[in-house]
Amino acid sequence: MDTKNAIILAGGYCNSKTEYSRFLTREVQIGDIPMGGQQPIRIQSMTTVDTMDTFGSIEQTIRMVDAGCEYVRITAPSIKEAENLALIKKGLRDRGYHVPLVADIHFTPNAAEVAARIVEKVRINPGNYADKKKFDQIDYTDSEYQGELDRIYKKFAPLVGICKEYGTAMRIGTNHGSLSDRIMSRYGDTPEGMVESALEFIRICEDLSYYNLVVSMKSSNPQIMVKAYRLLVERMVAENMNYPLHLGVTEAGDGEDGRIKSAVGIGTLLEDGLGDTVRVSLTEEPEKEAPVAIALVNRYARRKTAIENHPPREILKLSDYAETQPYEAQEVNAFIGGSLVPRVVVDISNENLKDPFILSAVGYRYDALNDKYHMGDQSVDFVYLGNNLPSFQLPGNLKVLYNYATWRQLAEKGNKHPVYSLSEYNTAAEKDKALNLVHISNDDLSSEDFANMQVDKTTVFILETQHIHGMADQRQFFQNLQAIGINNPVIIKRSYAVEEFSGPLGDIMNPEEPISKLQLYAATDIGALLIDGLGSGIWIESPATAIDKLTSISFGVLQATRSRISKTEYISCPSCGRTLFDLQETTQMIRLRTSHLKGLKIGIMGCIVNGPGEMADADYGYVGAGPDKITLYRGKEVVKKNVSSANALDELIDIIKADGLWIEE
Repeated sequence: MDTKNAIILAGGYCNSKTEYSRFLTREVQIGDIPMGGQQPIRIQSMTTVDTMDTFGSIEQTIRMVDAGCEYVRITAPSIKEAENLALIKKGLRDRGYHVPLVADIHFTPNAAEVAARIVEKVRINPGNYADKKKFDQIDYTDSEYQGELDRIYKKFAPLVGICKEYGTAMRIGTNHGSLSDRIMSRYGDTPEGMVESALEFIRICEDLSYYNLVVSMKSSNPQIMVKAYRLLVERMVAENMNYPLHLGVTEAGDGEDGRIKSAVGIGTLLEDGLGDTVRVSLTEEPEKEAPVAIALVNRYARRKTAIENHPPREILKLSDYAETQPYEAQEVNAFIGGSLVPRVVVDISNENLKDPFILSAVGYRYDALNDKYHMGDQSVDFVYLGNNLPSFQLPGNLKVLYNYATWRQLAEKGNKHPVYSLSEYNTAAEKDKALNLVHISNDDLSSEDFANMQVDKTTVFILETQHIHGMADQRQFFQNLQAIGINNPVIIKRSYAVEEFSGPLGDIMNPEEPISKLQLYAATDIGALLIDGLGSGIWIESPATAIDKLTSISFGVLQATRSRISKTEYISCPSCGRTLFDLQETTQMIRLRTSHLKGLKIGIMGCIVNGPGEMADADYGYVGAGPDKITLYRGKEVVKKNVSSANALDELIDIIKADGLWIEE
């Protein structure tokens, strides 16, 4: 395969850094819809009803297909569910739906062997298919480790043989939270362990001359997920493999948080040309997942077409150095850069600057009775006013940005800072003693204006891009600065025009899709940089979007990348036929009682398959153990078993209180 454009990013392979193109994988046949190679990036999701509910499974599958799913996954936790897949498949065919079905297998090889004779694809988890997960630490000798691999080979080989005989595809789906004790003992809870877990099973398949494979590296932590996929591709290339990649962030949650978290992980990899099929895991009805995945994927189909029709200019590179390192910015004015959390900028220049209550949209609640402002965890750090002056007193801890010409005319400049073009900065008659913000692009680094620029310890760059592959252009800017030897803070700015949220999807997207697409695009473009340690601030500009939404999305992107924690995080599975309670209702109930616990991570899992392992790095877990029974966890430790669901949330709160982490609202 062609690897001439390979580079190293976050410890793994990336197809191309500055020119968008997809990593070329082998084509795998899944029913009538092939995946990989030159095929489009496919869309899929998973049913949530009980697999034994044949009619319900058929109806939900049809809704999913009508929403855009090209593959539908159905859980088969035992032989009876695997056998019932035949009735579901027949019912779908009778109604004219020929969508390839995927059986989801965890602990039961015999169910997989039944399902592989019925459906077009089976998904197995190497962490628990023929291995065990009891959180035991075992010191294996090399011969003992090989003995375990031999045992797995014998247990796994029959399924491979059936798949070969019936033309059934297979996904080897590693999950960060369900690595086996054997892998954990040797590699730890790491991306390296995730990758090796999958490669062990792939090598068995290849030894048996079976290649109809898809691979995934899922995690609820987008940083872990991105590192694992990049490392997987690097390792596959080294072993002359190029299997299609199934992308997904597990347990992303619901609403805006779920969409942003999914886009940070999936979008970062799509930007680098990785991914052949996408599943967005939301704690919502599965038919709501497909439009989100479509919005992510179609962006790259349009980009490919645009590049083919109008080849973009080359992205400026000032060095042949291929590895992207975290950008260690110096601290400016004890406010931005260094070890400080990334700052948030929001443009309010077009708002009613006669009304102090408008600042509630950026996190400053005005108390008219006492004439004071109250800050929250999601209060922005800068507001941009352009050339407009407010007629009320702004909060003393809010920094205000003005265009340079307007800033110069201000009589009182305390907490007010100028924004320049590059040429303005070079010719400015006056500069601020604390912060001077300069609009710049990667292309500007080769300009005469930049060559004449006198960068000092007050300079902060506002990085913009007009490149069709904008994330790569901005990522290269950081590498170029490192090559030059400049380490001033950089605020990443991305601007989104109204037309970016319209297009051929309009007839199938819900009315709120423009907001959803902004969440997805910003989380991809900015999140992909933050996840690699690039950027000291973010500025999302979208004239068609309400200010409170811009604020919420900004903090959501920072939360998803673990760059700045401003709220409780919920690691919530998307539900499936194994789920033992109403996940959507329960998630909202838990969120209602705990959303003020900033920085806490709470896992909400529908069954033991998705917990405790799938909760990965959650601080606490709420896991279905049986009908009306909940098991509560502290990390991966069971604290209380089989608690009645009527009392489980109260008992979870009691555990948090006993640990000293509860805060009264």
